[in-house]
Amino acid sequence: MSRASTVAVAYDCLFPYSTGGGERQYRAFADELGRSGLDVDYLTAVQWDAATPPEDHFRIVPVTGRLSLYSDDGVRRIPAALRYAAGLFGALVRRRRRYAAVVVSGLPIFNVFAARLALLGSGTRLAVDYLEVWHRRQWVEYSGVVTGTIAWVLQRAAIAVTPLATCHSQLSAARLRREGLRGAPLVSPGLIDGAVEVAPPSAAAAPPYVLYVGRHIPDKRVEVLPAAVAAARKSLPDLRLVVLGTGPSSEAVRAEVRRVGGEEWTDFPGFVSDAELDTLLHGALALANPSRREGYGLVVVEANAHGTPVVLVADEGNAATELIDDGVNGVVSPTTRPADLARAIRDIAEGGDDLRRTARAWYDTAVGTRTIRRTVDGIISALSLPSPAAVKTKEDTP
Repeated sequence: MSRASTVAVAYDCLFPYSTGGGERQYRAFADELGRSGLDVDYLTAVQWDAATPPEDHFRIVPVTGRLSLYSDDGVRRIPAALRYAAGLFGALVRRRRRYAAVVVSGLPIFNVFAARLALLGSGTRLAVDYLEVWHRRQWVEYSGVVTGTIAWVLQRAAIAVTPLATCHSQLSAARLRREGLRGAPLVSPGLIDGAVEVAPPSAAAAPPYVLYVGRHIPDKRVEVLPAAVAAARKSLPDLRLVVLGTGPSSEAVRAEVRRVGGEEWTDFPGFVSDAELDTLLHGALALANPSRREGYGLVVVEANAHGTPVVLVADEGNAATELIDDGVNGVVSPTTRPADLARAIRDIAEGGDDLRRTARAWYDTAVGTRTIRRTVDGIISALSLPSPAAVKTKEDTP
C-alpha cells in the first residue's frame, strides 16, 4: 500500500497477551483501521513466546523486548515506560516516511514525547489517545510527592505539544482543556465492539451473586466489596460474592473476607476463560466495580450486554458513571461505605427482571451509536486519512 494508506497504533501492551481495558481498546483500533482497508502496524513490546504471531487485520511490530510493566504494588514502572518509549522513538525514526498517521497512547506519558520528536518534519500526522487525564493530586497519590509531581508536569508538557487529542469521556475532555490542550479534543462516541453477539437476558442465577471483574490494585478498591455484600446479606441472606482476577491487593481482599466472616459465601476463581466470563456475567445479580478512576468504563457495557446491571461509585476520577442511567442500567453509590453499596445492591435486586430488561435495552441502543467503528471513523476523518471507499477505489485502479 502507499504511504497515504499506511498507519500505526502504538501501545506497550496487546490483547490477549496482556489483559485490560487499554489493551482491548487499542487492539480494537488496529482491527477496525485494518478492516477499513488501511495498512496497519501495531507497535508494541514482546509479550509472547517464540515467533511474532500473525493477525488478520494488522501487523505486530515489536519495538522492544518483554517488559516488567508494574511494581509489586501495581504501579507502572518508570524504567519499563522509558524502555518502551526509547524503542518507539527508534522504530518511528526508521519508519518516519512510511506512515500517513500514528495513533499513540498518552499513557505512559513518555510515549507522547517519543512520537512527537521522532516524527518532526516527516509529514506524518499524530493523534494522542488519552485513556485518562489526572490532576496533580492523583499523580501524587499514585507515585508519591516527588515522582507524582514530575509526572504531572510531564503530562502538562505532553498535552501542550499534542497536535490532536482523542479521549472517551467528557471528564477526560474537560481535564485535557484544563491541563493546557490548545485545540478541542476529539471525544469518541464510545468503545463498544458491535460485532459481539450476546444471548437475550435471563433471570439472575440462584443463589444470586455480586460479581467483580478486573485487576486487584488500590485504585480498584476491591477490598470494599466483602463488607458491602455482608451488609446486603441482611436482607438477601443467600447472596454470594464472586471475585475474578488477581493483583497486589488480593491479600487485602481476602483479609476483608475473613474479617466479615465471608469465607463460606465468597469465591475467588482468579482469571477465567472468555466462555466462563460470559456465563458469570450473564448470571450475576449485579456487577460491582468500586473503582475510584476509569477512563471510559467498558465493564458497564459488557455487563449490560448480558442484561446485568452495574454498581459503580461516584468519584471525581470515575468517567464510567457517565454511562449509567440510574435505575435503568445500574446504580451509582455515593460512597464506598458498606451501607451505601449494600443499598445499591438491594436496589438492583428489587428491580428484578424489569431492570435486567432495561439494562439490555440500554445496551441495544448504545451498540448502534457508541461503537469502536464510529470512534475509528472519527479518527480517520480527523487525521484526513482515506475513507474505506477511497482505499478500495485506489486498489482497484489498474
